Amino acid sequence: MDIKNTLIEALGMEFIEVGQGKVVATMPVDERTRQPFGYLHGGASVALAETVASVGASVMIDLKKEICFGLEINANHIRSKQDGVVTAIAEVLHRGKSTMVWDIKIKDEEEKLICVSRCTMAIVPVNAE
Repeated sequence: MDIKNTLIEALGMEFIEVGQGKVVATMPVDERTRQPFGYLHGGASVALAETVASVGASVMIDLKKEICFGLEINANHIRSKQDGVVTAIAEVLHRGKSTMVWDIKIKDEEEKLICVSRCTMAIVPVNAE
């Protein structure tokens, strides 16, 4: 996976684990991911959540025949954070022919819950975009 010149690179995301049905990635809380008041931007958390769900879905499909897109995402921001690193753990809840549903928990270094998210991924034939 080439992340050059993508949101993944811009926000400093790094993949720790990529497997069948589970993805773990980190993202720094720094000038790239904070809102103007100095706290982790909720949109950055959502970007991290959708990224791990997208990567997880892509591992579970035949990329020569199918592609995946985020169809729907929601997030509950539980706790604020001003610096350090957050870790997203994504696990597949449903794997269907045309959709997948992923559960994502974003935690800090002390395992405190920062954000919970659920993302539905659309799986479509490559030529049906």
